[in-house]
Amino acid sequence: MLNKAEWLWQRIIERGSNYDRNFKDSLNLQSGASDEELQLIEDTLGVKLPDEMKSFYRVYNGQDWEPGVNSFVRNLTLSPASEIINNWCFLQEEFDPDDDLELDFEKELKPFLWNSKWIPIAVNGGGDYLCIDTDPSDAGVAGQVLYFWHDWGNRSVEARNIFEFIEICLKEDYEE
Repeated sequence: MLNKAEWLWQRIIERGSNYDRNFKDSLNLQSGASDEELQLIEDTLGVKLPDEMKSFYRVYNGQDWEPGVNSFVRNLTLSPASEIINNWCFLQEEFDPDDDLELDFEKELKPFLWNSKWIPIAVNGGGDYLCIDTDPSDAGVAGQVLYFWHDWGNRSVEARNIFEFIEICLKEDYEE
């Protein structure tokens, strides 16, 4: 019996294969993340990974990006565990608390341009990140998914967790 993460990956691959018969190969998926890799993320970022994220990454540990690699959903490439850590370190160094971007955030988020408790799990190639929020406001929920736009102060909550986010993306593709 498939667990929810395996089922979602199967749906992602089936959906893409309707348009490109080599879709699964073109995703450049990495073998599932080990407990040690997931623990390293937690230790390095100082967060507790949501169970949904762990389950999703145990199936495939992101994508190895190179030219021609397809997005797993929307225009996003799923970062492997090591890249999550590298991207988080980059954002920690690049974030300027005195940045003059005007902040526009939803009530589920704490009012920060960057929060070190956000886990950057996917990239769009333009400097923007899809993040898991492990430090929401009182109105939010731990594990909610948000977009971090590098040059725009908007921070938008997309879903309550990674599973819900994937389901939303899959429905968008079917409705187009």
